[in-house]
Amino acid sequence: MKEFQESFYLNFIEDDRWEYIVDGLAVTLKVTFFAVIIGILLGFLVGIIRSTYERTGRLKVLNAVCKAYLTVIRGTPVLVQLLIIYFVIFASTNVSKELAAVIAFGVNSGAYVAEICRSGIMSIDIGQLEAGRSLGFSYWQTMWYIILPQALKNVLPALGNEFIVLLKETSVSGYIALGDLTKGGDIIRSRTYDPFLPLIAVAVIYLALVMVFSHFVTLLERRLKQSER
Repeated sequence: MKEFQESFYLNFIEDDRWEYIVDGLAVTLKVTFFAVIIGILLGFLVGIIRSTYERTGRLKVLNAVCKAYLTVIRGTPVLVQLLIIYFVIFASTNVSKELAAVIAFGVNSGAYVAEICRSGIMSIDIGQLEAGRSLGFSYWQTMWYIILPQALKNVLPALGNEFIVLLKETSVSGYIALGDLTKGGDIIRSRTYDPFLPLIAVAVIYLALVMVFSHFVTLLERRLKQSER
């Protein structure tokens, strides 16, 4: 017990090393939050374009661009994408590490959200689209007022799980020297030469965050099931 107390003091109390964990957690949550926003906007845009092409044959060029985007992003590791965006695309600019991470994770998440969105839209019976058109709505009005609300309801649980995955993926941000939660634990380890407590603390915090978000996703699924009765 005494050894644990000494190790705890060394890793977290001495020189206020706990601040690396707190500051890193703030960075992780900030990057995740803004990456989620980009992922939702980009993913739904791509999903709508893809489903429109499959349903109507329109937007052929945009659909080809979207397919190329999905192939590249889903076919390469997120870490490689992060390194390319920071060290290649933004190499000659003074872009902050946080912004580069937000863009990288947002673009990556958008590819997976797009397929979730597309599957949700395609799950809606074609009769819903025809009914909207028969009421005098344009295709886009039908999509906005009739199809998308139903599709969103169907895919919300899957979106919640995707964002949980995104939270954990941000742990590779340290490769561009961004002081996220994982990097904070690694800095403490490099100062104290004691890897156990700092890394266990990081793992416990990630686990706690995932459990909280998973709980909200479960509550959401229950609410959706109740609304269907």
